[in-house]
Amino acid sequence: MEYPGLAERTGGFRYGAPYAVTIGAGAARVVFLRSAGPDDPDSALWVLDRPGGGERLIAGGPIEAYAADREARVAAFARDGELFRADLVAGTVTAIPAAGPVHDPRPSPSGHDIGYVTEQQGSATLRVVGPDGDRLLAGEPGNAWREHGGTISWGVAESCARAFGRTRAWWWSPDGRQILAVRTAKASSLHLLDLDGGWVDVHWDRETYPYLAQVRWESGSPLITVLRRMQQHGLVLSVDPRTGETQVHAELADARWVEPVAGTPRHLPDGRVLVGGELAHDGFDARCLFADGSLLTPPGLYVRRVAGTLPRDGGPAGSPDLVVEGSLGDPAVREVFRVRTALGGGGPEVTRIAGLTGQDGVVVGGDLMVAGRRIWHGAEVVATLGSSAAELPYLPQPVLERVTDRRLPAAVLYPSGWVAGTRLPVLLALGAGPGHQQVRADSAAWQERQWWADAGFAVVSIDPRGTPGVAPSFEKAVHRRLADVILANLADALQTLLGKHPDLDLGRVAVHGHGLGGWLAAMAVLRRPDDFHRAVARRPVIDWHDLPAPIAERYLGDRSDAADVYAHHSLRTAGASDAVLLIGAELPGCPSVPSATLPEELAFLT
Repeated sequence: MEYPGLAERTGGFRYGAPYAVTIGAGAARVVFLRSAGPDDPDSALWVLDRPGGGERLIAGGPIEAYAADREARVAAFARDGELFRADLVAGTVTAIPAAGPVHDPRPSPSGHDIGYVTEQQGSATLRVVGPDGDRLLAGEPGNAWREHGGTISWGVAESCARAFGRTRAWWWSPDGRQILAVRTAKASSLHLLDLDGGWVDVHWDRETYPYLAQVRWESGSPLITVLRRMQQHGLVLSVDPRTGETQVHAELADARWVEPVAGTPRHLPDGRVLVGGELAHDGFDARCLFADGSLLTPPGLYVRRVAGTLPRDGGPAGSPDLVVEGSLGDPAVREVFRVRTALGGGGPEVTRIAGLTGQDGVVVGGDLMVAGRRIWHGAEVVATLGSSAAELPYLPQPVLERVTDRRLPAAVLYPSGWVAGTRLPVLLALGAGPGHQQVRADSAAWQERQWWADAGFAVVSIDPRGTPGVAPSFEKAVHRRLADVILANLADALQTLLGKHPDLDLGRVAVHGHGLGGWLAAMAVLRRPDDFHRAVARRPVIDWHDLPAPIAERYLGDRSDAADVYAHHSLRTAGASDAVLLIGAELPGCPSVPSATLPEELAFLT
């Protein structure tokens, strides 16, 4: 089967692979989702017993998501709107009557109760079911927000939350006696709900800091990160679970925008609060971790995410190591590191554990770590999660470079069997565009690009300024001038690559992207037709006013006083060309189609 059909049938080679991994705090069980085979989209719930046990099927699919209690003894999931409770020790599954279609069910840390979101009279409500029955915890059914013609929702992530990587809107307290929940109406607020019916508001200056970017409640008191609307200043706050009053633990500030680190803030066992921030003085330009102001990671480590903590061999019980996803020196390489949290001389201490590929994530629980499919105990791989995913069809060998005086990450991928001396048209692959790395030392990331290369292109990928992974200043140099900076970087990088890759035919440069990458592909041809000659834009963003405000204003500034900046970045003002094909969008003067296959896109570009 040809690549396009194979990729579609296998869900991009994800079907049959384990994902959504959870490790119980005692490390006795590893829970995960996996479908039955490479062409089966319906994931089932599985458990791997530790130590030495095998995998057990707990519940057949389709299961899109689940949540487990602290020890991974109980899991809850919804299927077709029904609520199910799985006993992960006994391997039994029980249907639980609920008040309506169930969303986002989560067991309490002890597994005693299950909280869930349902919709009543058009409004999302938060309920708890357990041995004492099913009861409403928070909800205002009907058209409660009458003065604005809207509804009030509890426990549903507000529209702007995903801009900060937050997909949840309610959290159990560590003792299972309270729930911290988001209430969304015209604005969002946060509330502490007691299971016995009492509740208090969480207090902060919501008018000044309207965005709730991060929430974590794993131990001690809840920790939240709130941001100003322009995202140039933020506060890390601890919340008193009795009164809802907040205390400032750290301030985040940047003249362009603040970029919190995923997995922070969090309490360390010794009482310190871990915060992700940026080091931008004394010649440093780094994305680091701090504990109550003390630097924990070296400036050379670009921190992408904190996964959790693991006990440190021979170290004090209250000072475990952090497990961190990041890049050390090469932004194309994503790896896992252990970071010492104990205070001591000698500066930050970091140890590499493993490399990551594809969509691999890192999960930590007890004294175990799962990275991709491998289960680690200390420095040893002790088990591997089974997979029936289809094998990747290609073994791409992109040539990775750093180009121009700005050291832009770049890569060139040639057709299989290509012979030097054969001039090739160039396909500039932009992927999802700004905010997403394209140059990665990872075979899985190059599968579709190898198909394009074998169709006759030299496929080029470039990470211009505005891309994460290099340094904070590199990522934020595009503030309010995104299009101009990126297009100039891309054109300069192509010219530089020609010196090392003379078979690149820069008189035939096609551009391809989707989403914001589609916007950039179209903008490249419309604004710089001498450098970029044809483009395919899948579901492009036509106008930045169509994006959620946090994303648009992060890059372009305040919509209310930057009309010229927004107009400059709109495809509606960029002109028209029959060399730009829009898929799933329309723009006067450019051909458009509602959908297209990869071979149809290839036909247009050639």
